[in-house]
Amino acid sequence: MNGQHRKNIKPGITVDIVLKADQKTGKRTRGVVAAILTNSSFHPHGIKVRLRDGKVGRVQEIISTSGDQESDKGDSPNRKKC
Repeated sequence: MNGQHRKNIKPGITVDIVLKADQKTGKRTRGVVAAILTNSSFHPHGIKVRLRDGKVGRVQEIISTSGDQESDKGDSPNRKKC
């Protein structure tokens, strides 16, 4: 899914963005959305977001819409160990 429509982007989802410095090459950076920076409902180059690590760029592709990625955070304190 592309990142041109604001309604598809929510904090906590995993996305691929292009940083301003990488616009010429199109190099993508993957991360989790912390904040949506574009106010309009549509942007042809992608909605601008800030990732949890502080990087800012335009969404090129939505990778996961499942929200917070608990499985990526290692062992859960509630998980039973066998």
